[in-house]
Amino acid sequence: METEAPFKEIIEEIKELGGDPINYCYQCGKCDTVCPWNKVTNFSMRKLIRESTFGLTEIELEETWRCTTCGKCVQKCPRDVRQIDDVVALRRLATGYGVSNALLKPVRSAATSLLAEGNPFVQERAKRADWTKGLDVKTFTENMEILYFSCCYVSYDARLMEIAKATVEILNKAGVEFGILGTEENCCGESIRKTGNEELFKRLAKDNIKTFIENGVKRILVSSPHCYHTFKNEFPEFSAHFEVVHITEYVTELIRDGRLEISKEYNKKITYHDPCYLGRHNGIFDEPREILTNIPGLELIEMTESREESLCCGMGGGRVWIDTKMEERFSNIRMKDAVELGAEVLVTACPYCIIALEDSRLGLGYEDTIQVKDITEILREVI
Repeated sequence: METEAPFKEIIEEIKELGGDPINYCYQCGKCDTVCPWNKVTNFSMRKLIRESTFGLTEIELEETWRCTTCGKCVQKCPRDVRQIDDVVALRRLATGYGVSNALLKPVRSAATSLLAEGNPFVQERAKRADWTKGLDVKTFTENMEILYFSCCYVSYDARLMEIAKATVEILNKAGVEFGILGTEENCCGESIRKTGNEELFKRLAKDNIKTFIENGVKRILVSSPHCYHTFKNEFPEFSAHFEVVHITEYVTELIRDGRLEISKEYNKKITYHDPCYLGRHNGIFDEPREILTNIPGLELIEMTESREESLCCGMGGGRVWIDTKMEERFSNIRMKDAVELGAEVLVTACPYCIIALEDSRLGLGYEDTIQVKDITEILREVI
């Protein structure tokens, strides 16, 4: 008589959905020691991986949806367990089984809107380029140097539109021939993919790829590290290869080539927050700092957790749509660190980080103590 584990099918499903590295875990617990969740509450990635190994994970519980995919555990893991792949596999399993709870209600709403309008905000596709009103922005044509893909948050959110507007001013000042595709664009799909909705991500990706190819796009400029990660690292899964540059890389290039000059001083003490998907996931640490240190009068001071050790803002992995208790927000810690350093401005280079840090600034009562700005907003003031 042969006895089989009753959960064998679930284990096989997890592996088929991308969670095969679960097998490599030998429960050393290093993931738990670096996970930002354990700065604010109790969470064990080690336990989640262990339960998954035996097919015992309760995928409807909040633990499955806590991971922000910041990458710190992956960076420290001695066995290459690839915890992000494992967690996303669990979420794909949950999505496939139609798991539903109050926590995931905004994720479902975002998915419905992404399907209907190409953005997660239940906003009309026709309004995607409204942020360009009053600005010198053209529709992209094949002969242009670069396509500017502003991302959903920068296109629709009133606060984050300032990033797109600042970017346009920088590009025009440098004489860059660029354009946008506006209503033809879809969300990059990075966040919805991390929630486990692989089918919707593939649909968004294929639509964007088709649009880029039909319009002769070769080089794409992005404001969001999440768009950067998707277009550069995930589009090749569909045999689509574009040159992708983040605004910090492109501005560095413009300054080095003499096309963009910094002509004014910025006499403030600032600290820079490394976004997970720009820094830890894609290795872009030096370009933002090179830009900032080129600005006369600006004093750059580093937080203890910077560069590869940067603390996650808490918005990755689809958490941008999930409400996090005020006392459990990583961005609160980040904001307090910046204030304790004496920084007047906390600068970053990611729309998600701006959202989190602005919420914490207001929630902690630091409105008159410190400002939160995207690096493009600083540049707009000094060119």
